[in-house]
Amino acid sequence: MVVLGWLDQVLFGASLTVYGVLFLPVCALTACWIRRGDLVTAPVVVPIAFAVGLLPLADEGGGFLGSLMGLFTALATQAGWLYGGTLVAGVIATVRKIRLMSRRAAQQRSRV
Repeated sequence: MVVLGWLDQVLFGASLTVYGVLFLPVCALTACWIRRGDLVTAPVVVPIAFAVGLLPLADEGGGFLGSLMGLFTALATQAGWLYGGTLVAGVIATVRKIRLMSRRAAQQRSRV
């Protein structure tokens, strides 16, 4: 997300809408590619990645406090993308976990 944030700043002039649109497929890919044992972490990791990726875009100037204020403002105004991406990752991870649990249960029934 940091790379996407930087590319967004360079190519699109720090468009938060472009960043939000790019965030959704990253969430889906994260939930699809994550290891089976780490499925619970997908909905936790994507909001952190969203916030870290906003750092290149949320520069308000004025040093550290200005950058921090820009980050908080961007998080507040782009919360819809953040919630949407977290929901996408959560749904995909949940479906994968349910399928994994049902396969394990079927294997255990076939052994008995």
